[in-house]
Amino acid sequence: MSAYSKVNLLDLDNSAQAKAAGVDARFARSHIDSEHLGVSRFHYPPNFQPTDGHSHREQEEVYVVVGGSGKVRLNDDVMDVKQWDVVRVAPSTIRGFAAGADGLELLAVASDRPEGGDGQPAKDWWT
Repeated sequence: MSAYSKVNLLDLDNSAQAKAAGVDARFARSHIDSEHLGVSRFHYPPNFQPTDGHSHREQEEVYVVVGGSGKVRLNDDVMDVKQWDVVRVAPSTIRGFAAGADGLELLAVASDRPEGGDGQPAKDWWT
């Protein structure tokens, strides 16, 4: 592992799965050569409303709203989010974000995860 790394999130490929849903998602974990951290950028278009959520078996996440506003659903709780809000989410908590009229841009910082990831989809969770 190197002593440091630098990557521009917008230079990374948009996740094909997210792109299909109209979301821009860029994942830097494999590009920053870190044993313990992952950083991702998500951009949701105006008025984006998800149907699905996700949780993790082991990975804790922190989301930072860097632009726009919207809502976050954490299990059965829904709350408003705006620029510079920070939301920490325990692994087993099902989470999802909806964008307001100006869209929503997030940075996600994630802890260690097992090889290959540990995401648990929650289909048709936010309908």
